[in-house]
Amino acid sequence: MRNDKTVRYPVDALRTFARELLERAGVRNDITRDTAEVLLDGDLLGHTTHGLALLAPYLEELDNGRMTKSGEPSVRSSRPAAQIWDGHRLPGPWLTLRALDAAMTMARQCGTGTVVVARSHHIACLAAYLKRATDQGLVAIIESSDPTVMAVAPHGGVTPIITPNPIAAGLPTSGDPILIDVSTSITSMGYAKQQMLAGKRLPGPWLIDADGAPTNDPSALFDEPTGALLPLGGIDAGHKGFALGLLIEAMTAGLAGHGRADPPAGWGATVFVQAIDPEAFGGIDAFKRQLDHLAEEAHHSAPRAGVDRVRLPGERGLQGYREQLAHGVALYSSILPALAPWAEKYGVDLPARLR
Repeated sequence: MRNDKTVRYPVDALRTFARELLERAGVRNDITRDTAEVLLDGDLLGHTTHGLALLAPYLEELDNGRMTKSGEPSVRSSRPAAQIWDGHRLPGPWLTLRALDAAMTMARQCGTGTVVVARSHHIACLAAYLKRATDQGLVAIIESSDPTVMAVAPHGGVTPIITPNPIAAGLPTSGDPILIDVSTSITSMGYAKQQMLAGKRLPGPWLIDADGAPTNDPSALFDEPTGALLPLGGIDAGHKGFALGLLIEAMTAGLAGHGRADPPAGWGATVFVQAIDPEAFGGIDAFKRQLDHLAEEAHHSAPRAGVDRVRLPGERGLQGYREQLAHGVALYSSILPALAPWAEKYGVDLPARLR
C-alpha cells in the first residue's frame, strides 16, 4: 500500500544506509548491495510492507545466525532449461537475483529457463525483480512460499495451513511493462501487522477469527487464540484463492522437494523463478503487439463510478517509482524508528530527511 506521509529521504542516502547496516552485520559486500537495492526498490514501487520495513527483521535474523552472511547456493540438479538450488538460507533478494540471472540465460538458449530454490531466506517484494527481465524483452514469473509459516486458512476451514503465497509476473510491452504482484490471500501478513500497529482496521473482512467469523480486526491474526487470513476471494469465493495457493505450493515446495512435510527451519522461502523468451515462440514484436492492444483496451474501458481511470498492474507503482527517484522516498513512519537501535548498535548515522 502506498504511503501518504510527506517526510521524504534521498534515495542514495537510504541505499547507503541499508548497505552500511548489512555490511556492519557481517554480510558479504555483493550480497549487501543486491539486498539493499531490492529492499529500496520495494519502497520505490510503493510496497511499504516489503521494502526497507524488512531490514530490521533481516538484521535480527543475521544477528541470531538464522540468515547466512556469505557463501553460494548449491546446484542440486541442472538440465538445459531447469535447475534446483539449495539456498543455504542466504539472503533471499541476492539469491532470487542470481536465480533470475540463471533463468534468463537458459531462456535465451532454450526459450525458457526455471530455477527453483529450496531453503532461501525471505525474498522481500516480488515486483522488485521483474523489470530486470522485461527491460531485456523477457517474461519473468516469480512465486514464493514459506514452509514454516501457516497463516491462510483453506476455503471453508478455520485452521491456517499455508502462507499468502505470492505470484509475480513481468510482461514487456512497447511502453512500461505490466508488473503483476499478488498474494493468493486477500492481503499479506505484513500489511495486517502494519495496520494493527497503527491502530487501524483493515478495509474489509479479510480475516477470520479463531471461531471462523469474518473480521476486519488485524489483531485476530496475532492475538491468542489466533485466526487466519482468508484466501483471495474471501468467504464467498475463497475456493479460487485457495486453489491458486495450492498451485504455488506445488511449484515451490513440490518442485523443490522441500516444504511443509519437512522439519521447520525458520522464517524463509522456497522460490520458483522462471524466464521466458518470446522470441522462441511468436516473437517479441508479436508479443508486444498483443499486450499493447490489451493495454489500450483497458485504458479505454469506461471507468465505473468513483474510479478516475482504469490502470494496468504496476502502472501506479512505476509512476511512484519515478516520482520518488526525483523527489525522495516517502518512507512509512515506523520504518526508521525500527532501524534506529540497529543504527546505534553498528554506529551508522540515520539518513537525513529532505523535508
